[in-house]
Amino acid sequence: MILTACQKQKYDVIIRGGTVYDGSGKPGVLTDVGINADTVAFIGDLSKAVGEKEIDATGLAVAPGFVNMMSHAEVSLLIDGNSQADIHQGVTLEVLGEGSMGPLSEKMKLDYLDEMKRNPDWKFDIDWTTLGEYLESLERRGVSPNVASFVGANTIRIHELGYDNRAPNAEELERMKALVKQAMEEGAMGTTTALIYAPANYATTEELIELSKVAAPYGGMYISHMRSEGNNILNAIDETIRIAREAKLPAEIYHLKLGGKENWGKLDSVIAKIDKANKSGLRITADMYNYTAGATGLDATMPPWVQEGGINDWIKRLKDPAIRKKVLLEMRTPTDKWENLLMNAGDPDRVLLLGFTNDSLKQFTGKTLGEVAKIHGKSPEETAMDLVIADSTRVETAYFLMNEENIKRQIALPYVSFGSDAGSPTADGMF
Repeated sequence: MILTACQKQKYDVIIRGGTVYDGSGKPGVLTDVGINADTVAFIGDLSKAVGEKEIDATGLAVAPGFVNMMSHAEVSLLIDGNSQADIHQGVTLEVLGEGSMGPLSEKMKLDYLDEMKRNPDWKFDIDWTTLGEYLESLERRGVSPNVASFVGANTIRIHELGYDNRAPNAEELERMKALVKQAMEEGAMGTTTALIYAPANYATTEELIELSKVAAPYGGMYISHMRSEGNNILNAIDETIRIAREAKLPAEIYHLKLGGKENWGKLDSVIAKIDKANKSGLRITADMYNYTAGATGLDATMPPWVQEGGINDWIKRLKDPAIRKKVLLEMRTPTDKWENLLMNAGDPDRVLLLGFTNDSLKQFTGKTLGEVAKIHGKSPEETAMDLVIADSTRVETAYFLMNEENIKRQIALPYVSFGSDAGSPTADGMF
């Protein structure tokens, strides 16, 4: 467009003089960006243009909004839609769904209300039932970022089977598939799993294939927190690849990692498996967070069978001396049957306690499990059980499991993207 001396192109916003990184992988270019409404209208020399708002980006980087490929902002956005933790880091799209917020049965809604009674700070109105209605609820409340979500196979399983450790019968499986279909038609990105946790890890590979087959015609993806990120990681990758192949859809590995020092040397084998699958015509990708600790709960220190039925049944079993003795033995016994993050951490002082709901326990926030065990005069395993009982939650926990050199190598892989695996709170109020 040729501008006359008396005419200047106008934009809603002009960002001047920054180094623009367009997301293509090309080197940054020192230039200007013109924006109209929600569209990048022009990238180039805008020295003769004017903006209603102008931003001097000299010395700064300018980039498209970042995608948080693995976000747990499901609840923090309900409580505070400003999403300050991620907005301040340039994140404009939160991808949710490892445990999706729908579809919910009436029993699941009651479980949420029961959880809010234990932790009254985390309170919100449940004004939705399906996954699509949850996304519409976010829109009504008003949230800063864009939001997308997968539908959780675990959510679907709880909807139909509760917390039972069994396979669905034919009728139940058909209902589960129908719920996946509904979620996909409401805009879900595909199906997710979180296979180190009960009751998700009660699902067979065949069950996951059947649910993923429903997502495939909609262009959906299967995305998985695999059954193992440690001792049994190679078999876990094989399962992910099998689901992708038999359900005929792309697959992604959630927060790719090798947990536990004895597993750090397996990265070459992990990469080789993914490369072989991709060369065969599949599309296997991964995301990761670029830190050496992973945050979850003390449930990841205990065998899945003791957690069957949900938090109340879990606590009831932990109070039974005979069951407690059996749990203690399994927590101390190496196994490939379930993911023991306390054992993978290798030291209870590499297990950091992040959050409690019981006021009397909040003094332990920021202490390690080893430190609290010494205070109580008990073993780390017994202390973990005691804390779950006393707090009536799984107790938020970080495990230091990974190797910095592996993280550097993973970041360079062409099929790896990034996610926080965390909420997006502000830094004040209840947060």
